[in-house]
Amino acid sequence: MMRTSLRRLAIMLWLAPGLALAANIPSTIRDDAKQLRQRALTESNAYAIVESLVLEAGPRLAGSKGDEAAVAWALLKLEELGFENVRAEDVEVPHWERGETRVEITAPFPHRLVATALGGSFGTDADGIEAPVLMVTNIAELEELPRSRVEGTIVFFNDRMEPTRDASSYSRVVRNRAYGPSAAARLGAVAAITRSAGTSSDRIAHTGSLRYADDAPRIPAAAISNPDANLLERQMQLQDVVTLSLSMTSRHLEPRRSANVIGELRGTDAADEIVLIGAHLDSWDLGQGAVDDGSGVAIAIEAVRQIREAGLRPRRTIRVVLYANEEFGVSGGKAYAEKYSDQVAQHVIGLEADLGPGKVWRFDVRVAAKALPLVEEMHKLIEPLGIARGNNEAYGGADLVAMRDLGMPVLGPRQDASLYFEVHHTVNDTLDKISREGLDQNVATYAVLTYLAAAIEQDFGRLPPPDSE
Repeated sequence: MMRTSLRRLAIMLWLAPGLALAANIPSTIRDDAKQLRQRALTESNAYAIVESLVLEAGPRLAGSKGDEAAVAWALLKLEELGFENVRAEDVEVPHWERGETRVEITAPFPHRLVATALGGSFGTDADGIEAPVLMVTNIAELEELPRSRVEGTIVFFNDRMEPTRDASSYSRVVRNRAYGPSAAARLGAVAAITRSAGTSSDRIAHTGSLRYADDAPRIPAAAISNPDANLLERQMQLQDVVTLSLSMTSRHLEPRRSANVIGELRGTDAADEIVLIGAHLDSWDLGQGAVDDGSGVAIAIEAVRQIREAGLRPRRTIRVVLYANEEFGVSGGKAYAEKYSDQVAQHVIGLEADLGPGKVWRFDVRVAAKALPLVEEMHKLIEPLGIARGNNEAYGGADLVAMRDLGMPVLGPRQDASLYFEVHHTVNDTLDKISREGLDQNVATYAVLTYLAAAIEQDFGRLPPPDSE
């Protein structure tokens, strides 16, 4: 019922007539944006913010003590920095514990492999699992095989990820992690392992969530490091049968309460209209959560703090949302959309920071066609930061998808992902991996875009429902 109502609302908003959008940005606003850009580059406090989060809360897996500490930290930090209407909005989140994972080649040449459970995986029983390995590149290759080839095996998904600026390689390989275990289980596999969805050549395993399908058994699933995947692959090339043992103690517990933490810079004559800027407060448990997404938290907070410290008070309200549990189900993004479904029309635009401290290199958007001339004018004010103009197909960010699908336009600054997947979802996601220069360039970009969206008279139209695009 709720989903149907939200869909109807999205369709009505899309069909509502809009005014033509003039592209001109007043010279006073342009000048303020230029000064803000320079100020953010030279006076950013973003590194201190992410350092504070990492030191005081640490890793922040949904439902954990670290998650609770992060919510408390965010409330205090936003109050301390002078945000208005600071609050925590309740969100139910899953509670999963990683436990211990042990993966070994038992024959023909025994080796202990560096491995970690995939997020949400069920564990094995106390005796573990030992079975022959079936190596495939991806789900498509697996599904070409008869059940007789797969049944009783541990399926090894062996697709390699390459570093790319636009994260396109990750988009390809992550499907094995998310959907591979259920695809294997449908054909009778007893477990699944994946080559890490990351580019690091260190012996570290990359975690990340899987998505069990309702029509398949929930088999245990783990990721192994890239060097260990290479070793397993070589044994598979040399031997007809390679046997693997897997033991995991991961488990699901009762859901817990977390929160979206919100703070605002209230607008003036259009205070009921909202420019939303967000990041996710949670992280995986292996590292410190500095890159993913402590960086985004710092970028979002500092971008708005820079606007405030510059003495700027735009027309529209700027709302910072630090979302609960993006990593393991996007709980916060979905909860926000449900809570504010009757205010979608007031959300003029949204943007999210969730790709570490890599510099923004391209400016994508997803707005109504009539708003594109306005976007071109906005781009001119961030172009000096080394940012090219992109397309009108921006994703927006996982936490914004639910609002985007209800019609909220999004701005999508594309961050350089070339190094991001070296540490993403690993023990190496630590504070020392943060580039201050990259972080501050992001702050300048997000500050300018957020300020412009909040200060101008024009809006960005509405997006059509997903099925009609």
